[in-house]
Amino acid sequence: MTSNPWDRRIERARKLIAEYPAAAELLAFYAEIARFQKGVYDALAASPGPLESALLDPYLPPLRALVSRIAPSPPDPAAGEPFLRRALLQPYTELQARRSAVATGVAAPTCPFCGEKPQAAILREEGDGGKRWLICSLCSTEWEFRRVLCPGCGEESLDRLPVYKAAQFEHVRLEACDTCRVYVKSFDLTRNALAVPPVDDLATIPLNIWAEENGYTRLQPNLLGM
Repeated sequence: MTSNPWDRRIERARKLIAEYPAAAELLAFYAEIARFQKGVYDALAASPGPLESALLDPYLPPLRALVSRIAPSPPDPAAGEPFLRRALLQPYTELQARRSAVATGVAAPTCPFCGEKPQAAILREEGDGGKRWLICSLCSTEWEFRRVLCPGCGEESLDRLPVYKAAQFEHVRLEACDTCRVYVKSFDLTRNALAVPPVDDLATIPLNIWAEENGYTRLQPNLLGM
């Protein structure tokens, strides 16, 4: 398997398009954006000298043109520029994080590398159960986090931290908090080791809709603002 994280995301999006036809348009859009991000990531990784945010400037016009061409609906100018900037910052910050030696064993509610909120959580098998990790929404750093603890407000009472599931998405769960009314989407890799959270997230948007209809707000939306 290649060490480039974008290849796996692109391939997973292609696979899920066939498995989740209702999300095909969204996944196809993401795959094109991820392909562009991979190009940025590769170019930055190969560039000599220190990484500087100014290196991203030349990529903004072609990314803007790409989004205008492939977006399922005309992009909202107000939301478009922040999306474009974040889409470029992701590969830039992710490369920085992968080159760093940041400690990932500290149970902080925000990313130990860049300070952003987590987009999702994952469960990995360990011993007789699963260990919970949070995934940064910007640089994709993963860090350990207690299972019975809300990353939004610090609530740790089990009866205030409900978990919701849907039969059609057996490896995905919503970890909610009835104190601050936020939720984190969690991907159980003990049930599906092939899941790629940023991609499976888009295939399971009906869970987001259900959560919002029931009064919960996502702790940190994904790249597409969902």
